[in-house]
Amino acid sequence: MNSKQNFLKVASNPLKLQLFFLKKMPMGILSGMRIKSIDSSHAKVTIPFNYLTKNPFQSVYFAVQTMAAELSSGALAISEVMKAPKPVSMLVFQMDGNFTKKARSKVTFICNDGKAIANAVQKTIETGEGETVTITSTGTDEEGDVVSVFHFTWTFKVKSKSK
Repeated sequence: MNSKQNFLKVASNPLKLQLFFLKKMPMGILSGMRIKSIDSSHAKVTIPFNYLTKNPFQSVYFAVQTMAAELSSGALAISEVMKAPKPVSMLVFQMDGNFTKKARSKVTFICNDGKAIANAVQKTIETGEGETVTITSTGTDEEGDVVSVFHFTWTFKVKSKSK
Protein backbone atom coordinates (compact mmCIF):
# COMPACT_ATOMS: atom_id res chain seq x y z
CA MET A 1 0.00 0.00 0.00
CA ASN A 2 1.56 3.29 -0.99
CA SER A 3 1.65 5.95 1.70
CA LYS A 4 -0.72 8.29 -0.12
CA GLN A 5 -3.37 5.61 -0.71
CA ASN A 6 -6.68 6.32 0.93
CA PHE A 7 -6.87 4.12 4.03
CA LEU A 8 -10.65 4.51 4.13
CA LYS A 9 -10.85 2.43 0.93
CA VAL A 10 -8.52 -0.21 2.38
CA ALA A 11 -10.49 -0.40 5.64
CA SER A 12 -13.80 -0.67 3.77
CA ASN A 13 -12.65 -3.64 1.68
CA PRO A 14 -12.60 -6.89 3.72
CA LEU A 15 -9.85 -8.53 1.65
CA LYS A 16 -7.61 -5.45 1.63
CA LEU A 17 -8.19 -5.00 5.37
CA GLN A 18 -7.17 -8.61 6.04
CA LEU A 19 -3.99 -8.07 4.00
CA PHE A 20 -3.31 -4.90 6.01
CA PHE A 21 -3.82 -6.83 9.25
CA LEU A 22 -1.55 -9.61 8.01
CA LYS A 23 1.24 -7.13 7.25
CA LYS A 24 0.80 -4.63 10.09
CA MET A 25 -1.45 -6.13 12.80
CA PRO A 26 -1.56 -9.94 12.81
CA MET A 27 -3.53 -10.01 16.07
CA GLY A 28 -6.36 -8.32 14.18
CA ILE A 29 -6.77 -11.46 12.09
CA LEU A 30 -6.37 -13.86 15.00
CA SER A 31 -8.88 -12.02 17.17
CA GLY A 32 -11.51 -11.67 14.44
CA MET A 33 -11.57 -7.89 14.64
CA ARG A 34 -13.46 -6.18 11.82
CA ILE A 35 -13.88 -2.58 10.74
CA LYS A 36 -17.61 -2.51 10.05
CA SER A 37 -17.77 1.09 8.84
CA ILE A 38 -15.45 4.04 8.54
CA ASP A 39 -15.54 7.54 7.12
CA SER A 40 -13.71 10.75 7.93
CA SER A 41 -15.66 11.33 11.16
CA HIS A 42 -16.28 7.91 12.69
CA ALA A 43 -15.16 4.30 12.78
CA LYS A 44 -17.02 1.22 13.97
CA VAL A 45 -15.00 -1.87 14.94
CA THR A 46 -16.34 -5.21 16.17
CA ILE A 47 -14.71 -7.95 18.18
CA PRO A 48 -16.40 -11.35 18.52
CA PHE A 49 -17.05 -13.26 21.70
CA ASN A 50 -15.42 -16.62 21.09
CA TYR A 51 -12.86 -19.09 22.40
CA LEU A 52 -9.90 -16.87 21.42
CA THR A 53 -11.28 -13.63 22.87
CA LYS A 54 -12.86 -14.77 26.13
CA ASN A 55 -11.27 -14.88 29.56
CA PRO A 56 -11.79 -17.48 32.33
CA PHE A 57 -14.77 -15.44 33.59
CA GLN A 58 -16.67 -16.02 30.33
CA SER A 59 -16.46 -12.45 29.05
CA VAL A 60 -14.40 -10.68 26.41
CA TYR A 61 -10.90 -10.22 27.79
CA PHE A 62 -10.08 -6.60 28.65
CA ALA A 63 -6.98 -6.56 26.44
CA VAL A 64 -9.03 -7.68 23.44
CA GLN A 65 -11.54 -4.91 24.12
CA THR A 66 -8.68 -2.43 24.40
CA MET A 67 -7.25 -3.58 21.06
CA ALA A 68 -10.58 -3.12 19.27
CA ALA A 69 -11.24 0.25 20.93
CA GLU A 70 -7.78 1.44 19.92
CA LEU A 71 -8.39 0.38 16.31
CA SER A 72 -11.62 2.40 16.20
CA SER A 73 -9.58 5.53 16.88
CA GLY A 74 -6.38 4.34 15.23
CA ALA A 75 -8.06 3.69 11.90
CA LEU A 76 -9.15 7.33 11.82
CA ALA A 77 -5.64 8.44 12.78
CA ILE A 78 -4.01 6.19 10.15
CA SER A 79 -6.32 7.61 7.50
CA GLU A 80 -5.37 11.20 8.34
CA VAL A 81 -1.64 10.48 8.59
CA MET A 82 -1.58 8.56 5.29
CA LYS A 83 -3.22 11.37 3.34
CA ALA A 84 -1.16 14.15 4.94
CA PRO A 85 1.06 16.12 2.54
CA LYS A 86 4.05 15.58 4.86
CA PRO A 87 5.11 12.49 6.81
CA VAL A 88 3.47 12.56 10.26
CA SER A 89 4.20 10.22 13.14
CA MET A 90 1.44 9.03 15.43
CA LEU A 91 1.55 7.37 18.82
CA VAL A 92 -0.84 6.53 21.63
CA PHE A 93 0.51 8.62 24.51
CA GLN A 94 -2.03 7.68 27.16
CA MET A 95 -5.03 5.41 27.54
CA ASP A 96 -7.63 4.73 30.18
CA GLY A 97 -10.60 2.44 30.14
CA ASN A 98 -13.68 1.87 32.24
CA PHE A 99 -15.53 -1.42 32.21
CA THR A 100 -19.19 -1.10 33.15
CA LYS A 101 -20.60 -4.54 32.32
CA LYS A 102 -19.26 -7.97 31.43
CA ALA A 103 -19.00 -8.32 27.66
CA ARG A 104 -20.64 -11.68 26.93
CA SER A 105 -21.39 -11.16 23.25
CA LYS A 106 -19.88 -9.44 20.23
CA VAL A 107 -18.74 -5.93 21.17
CA THR A 108 -18.94 -2.95 18.83
CA PHE A 109 -16.65 0.03 19.44
CA ILE A 110 -17.50 3.39 17.94
CA CYS A 111 -15.24 6.41 17.79
CA ASN A 112 -16.86 9.61 16.54
CA ASP A 113 -13.80 11.87 16.92
CA GLY A 114 -12.44 11.83 13.36
CA LYS A 115 -12.74 15.61 13.04
CA ALA A 116 -10.64 16.17 16.19
CA ILE A 117 -7.97 13.81 14.85
CA ALA A 118 -7.99 15.57 11.46
CA ASN A 119 -7.64 18.95 13.18
CA ALA A 120 -4.65 17.74 15.25
CA VAL A 121 -2.90 16.34 12.16
CA GLN A 122 -3.57 19.56 10.23
CA LYS A 123 -2.28 21.71 13.09
CA THR A 124 0.97 19.75 13.42
CA ILE A 125 1.53 20.13 9.68
CA GLU A 126 0.90 23.88 9.86
CA THR A 127 3.00 24.58 12.96
CA GLY A 128 5.61 21.81 12.95
CA GLU A 129 4.87 21.35 16.66
CA GLY A 130 3.57 18.15 18.21
CA GLU A 131 -0.15 17.96 18.81
CA THR A 132 -2.18 15.80 21.15
CA VAL A 133 -5.84 14.94 21.08
CA THR A 134 -7.87 12.82 23.46
CA ILE A 135 -10.68 10.85 21.88
CA THR A 136 -13.32 8.41 23.11
CA SER A 137 -14.28 4.94 21.94
CA THR A 138 -17.40 3.36 23.41
CA GLY A 139 -18.07 -0.38 23.35
CA THR A 140 -21.58 -1.80 23.36
CA ASP A 141 -22.74 -5.41 23.44
CA GLU A 142 -25.34 -6.98 21.16
CA GLU A 143 -28.12 -5.80 23.51
CA GLY A 144 -26.95 -2.21 23.10
CA ASP A 145 -25.59 -1.89 26.63
CA VAL A 146 -22.32 -0.03 27.17
CA VAL A 147 -19.68 -2.49 28.35
CA SER A 148 -16.59 -0.27 28.22
CA VAL A 149 -15.46 3.26 27.46
CA PHE A 150 -11.90 4.13 26.48
CA HIS A 151 -10.06 7.42 26.20
CA PHE A 152 -6.96 7.48 24.02
CA THR A 153 -4.58 10.42 23.88
CA TRP A 154 -2.91 10.41 20.49
CA THR A 155 0.17 12.45 19.66
CA PHE A 156 0.96 13.62 16.14
CA LYS A 157 4.14 15.27 14.90
CA VAL A 158 5.61 16.05 11.52
CA LYS A 159 8.55 13.72 11.04
CA SER A 160 11.94 15.42 10.90
CA LYS A 161 14.03 14.80 7.82
CA SER A 162 16.87 12.38 8.51
CA LYS A 163 20.28 13.17 7.11
